[in-house]
Amino acid sequence: MVILPSTYTGSPRHVHEYAQDAMTYVRAYGRPDFFITFTGNPAWDKIKELLLTGQSPSDRHDTSAQAFKQKLKSLIDFVKQHVFGETRCWMYSIEWQKRGLPHAHILIWMMEKITPNRIDEIISAEIPDIEIDKDLHDIVSKNDSWTCGSLNNNSLCVSDGKCTKRYPRDLLAETITGNDGYSLYRRQSTEDGGKFITLKVLNNTIDVDNRWVVLYSPLLLKTYSALINVEYCNSLKAIKYICKYVNKGSDMAVVGVENTTASNEEVTQYQPGCYISSNEAVWRILSLSIHE
Repeated sequence: MVILPSTYTGSPRHVHEYAQDAMTYVRAYGRPDFFITFTGNPAWDKIKELLLTGQSPSDRHDTSAQAFKQKLKSLIDFVKQHVFGETRCWMYSIEWQKRGLPHAHILIWMMEKITPNRIDEIISAEIPDIEIDKDLHDIVSKNDSWTCGSLNNNSLCVSDGKCTKRYPRDLLAETITGNDGYSLYRRQSTEDGGKFITLKVLNNTIDVDNRWVVLYSPLLLKTYSALINVEYCNSLKAIKYICKYVNKGSDMAVVGVENTTASNEEVTQYQPGCYISSNEAVWRILSLSIHE
C-alpha cells in the first residue's frame, strides 16, 4: 500500500490533521464564536494599481494572491485588536473552488462568549439606510446581496429552480434561535422599516429587500470592502460540521478514467481528482500558507 502523507498540501491526511486541530480548540475552549468567510475583491486598489495597460486581475494571479494575503493578515490583526472583544484564538483555511480569487474560512474564539443580545451589534442581515451610511449601503448593494432563484435562474447556485444557499430567507422582526439551534437573523420587512435596493438582473430592474442579504459585519465590510460573510456559532451540533468545512480542502474534479480496477494506493486514488487553479498554483509557488 502506498500512502499519500500529510506533508503533501491538500491531501486527505493533510486536511484531516487541520480538522483535528480545530476540534482540539473546541475541546479546550468550547465552540467558536464567529465563522467568517472572507472573499478576495479584484477591485481592490492594491490590485488595480499594479496592473499594466490592458490587463485585468485574472492576468495577474501573483498580484491577486499577495493582495489577498495582506488583507487576510490585516483582518486577523484587526479582529485581534478587540473590535468584538478580547480574542482567545483563531484559525483559517484558504480555498479557491475553481473561482479564481481565493477565499478564507475563519474561526474565531473569544475570551468571553458572545451573548445572543450582542448579535445585532456585530452582525447584520439588512440593507443599510442610505441616508445614515451611504458608503456601507453602496458596499452591501454591490457585494452582499444575493440575486438568484426566482430572480435569476442562470445563477451558479440554482439547482432545480431553487437556490442551494436557501435564498430568499424569511423576514423576521428580530433575531431569534431556531428549533435546530441555528440563529435566525433580523430581516425587517419594508412595512416594518426595512430598506430595499433596486438592481438590474438579466436586463430586468428589480427591487431586492432584506430577504436576499448575505450576513455581514458592518465594521469589517466597510474596512475591507469585500464579500465578508459573518455568522454567529450558536449550535453545538454544528461545531463538528463547521470545523470540517473550514478545513475541507480544495475542490476535486475527475478528468478521466483509464483503469477501473480498484487500487489501494492513495496517490493513485488522489491524482485523478486533483484540481489546482492558476491562482492556487501561484499561491503555492509564492510559498503562502493555506492553513494557519
